[in-house]
Amino acid sequence: MNTMKLKIWLVIGVVLVSTLACAIPGATPSSTLNPVVDELAPEILTEPLEPEKDLLPTSWVIPDAVLLQDNLVQLYETVSPGVVSIQIYSDLGPGLGSGFVIDQEGNIVTNYHVVEVAREVEVHFQSGLKVYGEVIGVDLDSDLAVIKVDVHPDDLHPLPLGDSDQLRVGQTVVAIGNPFGLSGTMTVGIVSARGRTMESIRQAEDGVFFTAGDLIQTDASINPGNSGGPLLNLNGEVIGINRALQTTGNDIFSTSSNTGIGFAVSSNIVKRVVPTLKEGLTFDYPYLGLSSLQSLTLAKAELLGLPTANGAYIVDVVPGGPADGAGLKAGSQVTQVAGLYAGGDLIIRVDNLDILEFSELLSYLMLSKNPGETMDMVVLRNGEERTITITLGKRPSSAP
Repeated sequence: MNTMKLKIWLVIGVVLVSTLACAIPGATPSSTLNPVVDELAPEILTEPLEPEKDLLPTSWVIPDAVLLQDNLVQLYETVSPGVVSIQIYSDLGPGLGSGFVIDQEGNIVTNYHVVEVAREVEVHFQSGLKVYGEVIGVDLDSDLAVIKVDVHPDDLHPLPLGDSDQLRVGQTVVAIGNPFGLSGTMTVGIVSARGRTMESIRQAEDGVFFTAGDLIQTDASINPGNSGGPLLNLNGEVIGINRALQTTGNDIFSTSSNTGIGFAVSSNIVKRVVPTLKEGLTFDYPYLGLSSLQSLTLAKAELLGLPTANGAYIVDVVPGGPADGAGLKAGSQVTQVAGLYAGGDLIIRVDNLDILEFSELLSYLMLSKNPGETMDMVVLRNGEERTITITLGKRPSSAP
């Protein structure tokens, strides 16, 4: 090879190295190659590339993914011994659910609807241990139940409860349970929203269902059989109890598959309710005795003559209830929308907490207040602010 050819090949080699370096994600490809090299490069690049050299170093591509993977594996190995499968037998046939150990005394937490019709309850541990359990406490408002099992403390692996108030939307969460009878199934998702509400399982005397609040929305797969199992953060703390999945049908507890919208009872509700259930007692929720629109649109606010679309608008006040006794007013003036009445109070603040919609009021009540306590409530009535002090009652007994 003469000297001139040698120089050309050296130049080609240098430029090719520069081109490959620019192919690294984030780099800008070169657009100023030597014309001679541009002409020769296609022929040179037809040679097979070596896979080992083409792959980017692992440390450049997926360090966070590998770390997350290892954390999830460790999380499952640590937590799963405390998660149980629940088999129930009833006059309607067998049923499935999930639960988790909460203490060394043999108390298992699950959903009320898992054991609602049970004549007999089996608790299956990951170790292979299977024992009968006894339902010792239930709460229809939060859909919680406590099952007692008689096993040696060494067979129990309690899971710690985290602080659900510290959750942030977008935070990674993990669900472990028994979907479709597939025990020990783990799914991963995020916190999609906080402070959701849904109908309670229990009805008031007038046939209207009470409202359950402070629910966590998640896209972690929750399917039939996951009910009662833990929703965990990456520290292995239970921050929710998987309760329901949103389906395209009318029944939120149907056997339809997960659609990416699941709901879990917050761990801070569990902290309030479960100690009472463990004693076989009934947990008493604070009671206002009113119904409210969940939220307001600008159009509804205009129809109702309200100066703002934020707050909890009262649509009904229970005669003789705490709200009635405090003088709160529901809408009574006919509007252009059937069933929507103007003239009601708009709750905008309670105990110095601004209220944007009803779910915030309900979460505050369920987490922070007790029957018999008073609460200062600021309402808008005829465009003017009024402060009303209300003494909270208690919901009817949560016993079935």
